[in-house]
Amino acid sequence: MLTVTLLTSPTERRLDAALVDSLRNAWGGGDALWLAVDEAAEFSIPALPDNRWNVWEDLQRACVDLVIQPSDNRRKKMLLADMDSTMIRQECIDELADEAGVGAHVADITARAMNGELNFEAALIERVGLLKGLPEPIIEQVLDQRITYMPGGYELVATMKAHGAYAALVSGGFTAFTARVAAALGFDENRANTLLVADGKLTGDVARPILGKEAKVQALVDITQRLGIMQADVLAVGDGANDLGMLGQAGSGVALHAKPAVQAQCDIRINHGDLTALLFIQGYGRDVFIT
Repeated sequence: MLTVTLLTSPTERRLDAALVDSLRNAWGGGDALWLAVDEAAEFSIPALPDNRWNVWEDLQRACVDLVIQPSDNRRKKMLLADMDSTMIRQECIDELADEAGVGAHVADITARAMNGELNFEAALIERVGLLKGLPEPIIEQVLDQRITYMPGGYELVATMKAHGAYAALVSGGFTAFTARVAAALGFDENRANTLLVADGKLTGDVARPILGKEAKVQALVDITQRLGIMQADVLAVGDGANDLGMLGQAGSGVALHAKPAVQAQCDIRINHGDLTALLFIQGYGRDVFIT
């Protein structure tokens, strides 16, 4: 059996019951279960519909996300999450670059790298080089004044952990940011790149090896082996090309408000819901969210 989940923005809450019933009837689905009134509903179907992506496109125009996945093992034992533009709204390197006076240039490189147009490691080295000489205290200033959390992040981590899951934050960004974000959201561990500092200023380089696409996959392998769980037990979420490896190997790989090239390679795409959408697709109702 497969489970169909329909959801929309929690601020808009415009999921129409008639739409849910119409699609359920068209696909021969079971009774609809509402996970949140006017926001999220699910039903089971016996087989994958041929018109899945046509319906997905139609629903996108109605600001509704559609996810279809196997019903078995939907509720995962581990969350593996990217940080930039996933657990936080910003790209931390872009914010540092803005303080260094090269914000627009670095933001353009970041966007191209996250869409898979540039090699991630080369792009990271180039961007970090432009931060050379930036005073180290600027990092704390950026954290305090510029970084904001993606809605639903705390609920996602807290609810999954309350049901026995492990949470790991794995970023191509920097440990100075992941440490703060992981602590604030309740992650069990975090991995990222380390900005090198000398005489109180950024040197314009990062420690090697650089944590990129392959390192995120390795984190998935390492942590699941350590916990004694399967990769099928992992829910991974990210938005950039360097997340595709872990999204592809995890039991459920979620492209969250992702770049076009990333969405094209992922079956689970969330464009209208926030991070609580990752709870809905596991079958959690809003009434059990930890807030």
